[in-house]
Amino acid sequence: MKNVILITGASSGMGALTARELARAGHTVYASMRDIKGRNAAAAEAVKTFAEQTNTDMRALEMDIASQPSIDAAVRRIVSAHGGLDVLVHNAGHMVFGPAEAFTAEQYAQLFDTNVLGTQRVNRAVLPVMRARGQGLLVWVSSSSVRGGTPPYLAPYFAAKAAMDSLAVSYAGELARWGIETAIIVPGAFTAGTNHFRNAGAPDDAARAAEYHNGPYAGFGDELLKGLASTEPPDSDVTEVARAIADVVGRPHGKRPFRTHVDPASDGSQVVSDVNDRIRAEFLRRIGQAGLLQVKV
Repeated sequence: MKNVILITGASSGMGALTARELARAGHTVYASMRDIKGRNAAAAEAVKTFAEQTNTDMRALEMDIASQPSIDAAVRRIVSAHGGLDVLVHNAGHMVFGPAEAFTAEQYAQLFDTNVLGTQRVNRAVLPVMRARGQGLLVWVSSSSVRGGTPPYLAPYFAAKAAMDSLAVSYAGELARWGIETAIIVPGAFTAGTNHFRNAGAPDDAARAAEYHNGPYAGFGDELLKGLASTEPPDSDVTEVARAIADVVGRPHGKRPFRTHVDPASDGSQVVSDVNDRIRAEFLRRIGQAGLLQVKV
């Protein structure tokens, strides 16, 4: 079935890959990004070129997840054109790399704004549309770091992803009776195939960071990245994340998996998540809310 889909943070990386995969599957895909006439002009043009070359329906959409007016305008544009919105993919996110102490509180707040509060802004624009229709799908791109291996130097990012994952789980129960499904995608630490690590932010407090880099943790950053890369099989491909999302979206309403792992490194996230999700289900049954485990169809 053809869906109208909105993807956040689709200018590059997993977002761009996912937009293309969903467009190839026959969906109408809005690849949202900020500043499509400025810094992301080339990315917006790439969306147009891809759509023309593949004869698919993929469109670049101006949307800044840090701005509620921008989000509201973008969603209105989609609803005006199609009468609704079927799928929202929460992909936008930013990574930082360095000693936790060297990041300022303001940097932590900025990262949470992008990775957590941005999803809330978009939800507030999209969910009334889905609830009015009585059907929809929220896809949350989480991280294996939420419950798997959590190496140092990624603390702000890991904390934000954990918060986003928790928000997704809570939303799942609150949206099930509205007919809105939740699907959480859990990618592992892909160090190649995107610029995720290469474009990671650095601590603003350079002097504090230098105390680590020149002290007992000298060279640790490079050691860590090398170690992470060594856990990935040679044939690992970040495109598998995009394919997993397309597979989930393509399944019948009410039949989609709650959580899907795409982690070639197998850092243990799936083991812990399976236990955690089972405990959640058991507790909901104990309090008489087993119905929240199945979306209303």
